[in-house]
Amino acid sequence: MLSKVYDPGEIETKWFRHWEASGAFRCGQRPDAEPYVIVIPPPNVTGSLHVGHALNNSLQDILIRFERLRGKDVLWQPGMDHAGIATQMVVERQLDAEGRSRRDMGRDAFVERVWTWKALSGGTIEGQLKRLGASADWERSRFTMDEGLSRAVRRVFVRLYEQGLIYRDKRLVNWDPKLQTAISDLEVENKEVDGHFWHFRYPLADDPAQHLVVATTRPETMLGDTAVAVHPEDERYRHLIGQMIRLPLTDRLIPIVADSHADPEQGSGAVKITPAHDFNDFEVGKRHDLPQINVLDAHAHIDLDGSPYHGLDRYAARKAVVADMEAAGLLVQVEAKKVMMPYGDRSGVVIEPWLTDQWYVDAETLAQPAIRAVEEGRTRFVPENWTKTYYEWMRNIQPWCISRQLWWGHRIPAWYAPDGQVFVGHDEAEAYAKARAALGPDVVLTQDDDVLDTWFSSALWPFSTLGWPDETPELAKYYPTATLVTGFDIIFFWVARMMMMGLHFQDEVPFKTVYVTSLVRDAQGQKMSKSKGNVVDPLDYVERFGADALRFTMAAMESQGRDIKLAESRVEGYRNFSTKLWNASRFCQMNGIGGSDTVAPPPATLTVNRWIVSEMAATVAAVTEALDAFRFDAAASAIYHFTWHTFCDWYVEFIKPVLQGDEVDPALAAETRAVAGWALDQILVLLHPFMPFITEELWHALKDDRASDLIRAEWPTVGAQAIEAAARDEMAWVIKLIGEIRSARSEMNVPAGARVPAQIADLDATTTGWLERNREMVLRLARLDGVEPVASLPTQGVVQIVVGEATVALLLHDVLDFDAERARLAKARDKAEKEIRSLQGRLANENFIAKAKPEVVEDARAKLVDEQATVARIDAALARLA
Repeated sequence: MLSKVYDPGEIETKWFRHWEASGAFRCGQRPDAEPYVIVIPPPNVTGSLHVGHALNNSLQDILIRFERLRGKDVLWQPGMDHAGIATQMVVERQLDAEGRSRRDMGRDAFVERVWTWKALSGGTIEGQLKRLGASADWERSRFTMDEGLSRAVRRVFVRLYEQGLIYRDKRLVNWDPKLQTAISDLEVENKEVDGHFWHFRYPLADDPAQHLVVATTRPETMLGDTAVAVHPEDERYRHLIGQMIRLPLTDRLIPIVADSHADPEQGSGAVKITPAHDFNDFEVGKRHDLPQINVLDAHAHIDLDGSPYHGLDRYAARKAVVADMEAAGLLVQVEAKKVMMPYGDRSGVVIEPWLTDQWYVDAETLAQPAIRAVEEGRTRFVPENWTKTYYEWMRNIQPWCISRQLWWGHRIPAWYAPDGQVFVGHDEAEAYAKARAALGPDVVLTQDDDVLDTWFSSALWPFSTLGWPDETPELAKYYPTATLVTGFDIIFFWVARMMMMGLHFQDEVPFKTVYVTSLVRDAQGQKMSKSKGNVVDPLDYVERFGADALRFTMAAMESQGRDIKLAESRVEGYRNFSTKLWNASRFCQMNGIGGSDTVAPPPATLTVNRWIVSEMAATVAAVTEALDAFRFDAAASAIYHFTWHTFCDWYVEFIKPVLQGDEVDPALAAETRAVAGWALDQILVLLHPFMPFITEELWHALKDDRASDLIRAEWPTVGAQAIEAAARDEMAWVIKLIGEIRSARSEMNVPAGARVPAQIADLDATTTGWLERNREMVLRLARLDGVEPVASLPTQGVVQIVVGEATVALLLHDVLDFDAERARLAKARDKAEKEIRSLQGRLANENFIAKAKPEVVEDARAKLVDEQATVARIDAALARLA
């Protein structure tokens, strides 16, 4: 017998252990079935579960469990990413606490230390994902630094190099002066800060009395200027194009060039061009074949031999340059201004665009097949609007910098001879073989110190995890994958690169559908951040309300194209939904209703039983259609509404007299038990992808001789032929009649225990039959003393209700003081109206909107909506009394 109280913690732990031990998550158990594959976006080995993970993995697991129930050969491929820079920083901080550094240890010892840390502490998130219920094939879990995946990385690097698609070049990168490495755009956080624009005069070389005024936020970079640009159609400067400027503080001559990068509407319309220290200037420099002068070293100190600024930190150099320009009479003004500055998201220091030698992938060439694949519909984005974002990134793609100045990661398989020649190979022996063939037997090689960008290895994830470069059975069966579930922020960094690599090395897209999740915000719609103190720990919700409740919350709120406002009250509400299902199941169990022995609905004669079968069939269709379309919110809403309202609130109440009492018809009771047990089984199967733990517990509790676990059951196949329109129409009318009477009683403050008489007019032949067949049900659930059809209704001492074409009058003269009730309602309406005026005044106040916290403004708007709804309800009640 089910206990009175539902305890999610105990149940969830029990069932996950059972599923894992029974091999329920393993792929390949249905060798002849259609495969369905999802690869997990590999979380960082340093990571722990945050709300983004909770959303993403809940949705993935819903799809996996849904397709498993539909009989497919399911593979959810799990694993973790080595997360180069993030992991290296964790271990470096440990060493720093010990008074040591990685350079003290040396490369080999440091890498060994990272592997030790990974074995002991890494992968915390895997256990947390299991706590969430993630039914991945954990026995197949991969790590991007596994030997198999490392071999795939080397194979890809060598092949792309041999094809001319990987090369070494000197270009601008995001340089982190603290961590001493190039970083990706994703690791750069742009922040608005208080800054300055320094306006300088740049004199013309042939006529120092004339000058151009330029403005800069980084005066120290002027030491590397190689041109000043003006717009070719700017009449103010057209006559100066081609002339030279004598760059202050350096005595170098630089040209005035015409380029559309200069905006005549911004500042003076003339801009300094520093190709080695600005990404836009780098492109201008390429267009005009300008020199690239790197004025900084790796520590962001000035690196100009012979310069008075040589060796100065960038900010000390800034002060010195400004002082010297002012002393030379060339400082026009200093303008205080908000500026966007790039910060390293891990180091916290300002990032420098820095000219350096790095390894690059020819992303433009690889992007072309990936663009065509989406244009041709071989891969689609859901929601579809992300297709445009994908195209914008891919059609304007830049060379991909793949080298990082780190020690943890896949070391670049390139070796250098003393003369600088490079030899690329799958291993050192292959590189030496190539070098000796070219340079003789005594050549000595040195391997490149850099490692590959972590996105390089994760770009291979859909096929490297399946055993590539070997031609494995798994690769043949499970590639391409079906669906990728990911966040919008890595469409370019990960999704696009998987598309490029998958098409290049497998000649097939890596996935058919890319589902882009919503962004999870706090309850007020604010982006979560540690600085705001509004970060939600999903594990806290799991411990308090259960994993099922959190999972269902994520699904119910996942609406395509709309952010999620995650409130604790929503999670608590879906915990209450679990309790509702538990209590209904306990009622069924106590009344002899168990799990069904049949997938097809049992025969039914009672209208209420034919109705529940019909509603169940409609719900199966709605949930299936919604999940097929990735409408997680619609699927959750359909099964929630059926479970809570249709089954628990109405059907269970409708069937109580059939099962309980002294005059029970055994045949009808048996029919009802069979139908109720069947319907409850369908609920459990439909709910299982969303709430796997409680449904598995109830599946076994209701029938202890089940042939298999719910996780291995069949998705309901009850079809449209099971839907009886007549039964649905009849019970919908009965429910509306009872519901309207209950609402009116509540609005009028009729005592709950009072049974009141009612009369009903304007029934037609059909509704007359409905009322007669369900009279006892209506009387019992609406708490009526009687309900009699009449030709006309009384007008005094009654409250009227319209239900379809019929009108019901509740005769309340014996239980309600109408004058007092009107006065009470009028007083409540005045109070609500007063609050509405106050809220409208606050919301119309521009100072309130500008200065109040966003959550306070949002709360005021929500209260206004509530008060307006209150007035509408009171008006309806007053209308009933009229």
